[in-house]
This record gives sequence, structure tokens and C-alpha cells, in this order.
Amino acid sequence: VLVLGRGVGGRLEVAVEVAEGARHRGLGRLLVTAARQLAGGEVVWAQVSAGNARSLRAFQAAGYRPVGSEALFLRP
Repeated sequence: VLVLGRGVGGRLEVAVEVAEGARHRGLGRLLVTAARQLAGGEVVWAQVSAGNARSLRAFQAAGYRPVGSEALFLRP
């Protein structure tokens, strides 16, 4: 599944999910590469959990580079 849409501040964000049975075939990398092509030259952002090594590898293999991190706060 590839989702490409406007996120925080209007930035173009991508999210990807590959079914468990279809993993380890490079599909994640292909999907995040497709997101950049669909964006028509606009910068594409992605939020990846630091513990999600598979996702980090897929994005980096497709040319995405880490630029920072975000902290989430919850007010109970």
C-alpha cells in the first residue's frame, strides 16, 4: 500500500505498508521510489520509527535521507 498526501504544514508525505507475505522482495523500495516519481519533483517526506529497520533501509535505498527527528507529546 502506498499513501501519498499532504501532512503537517502542507508538506507532501509518503507512507508505505507491505504485506507480511510479500516482504523481502524489494517492494517497499519500489513503492517509495514511485512516490518520488508521482510527486513530480516536489520534496517528499516520510516519518519512520527509529526502530523500524526495514522501513529505514527501504527509504534510504530509494534515495531518501534522514534530516531530523520529531518528539511526540501526549497530554492525558
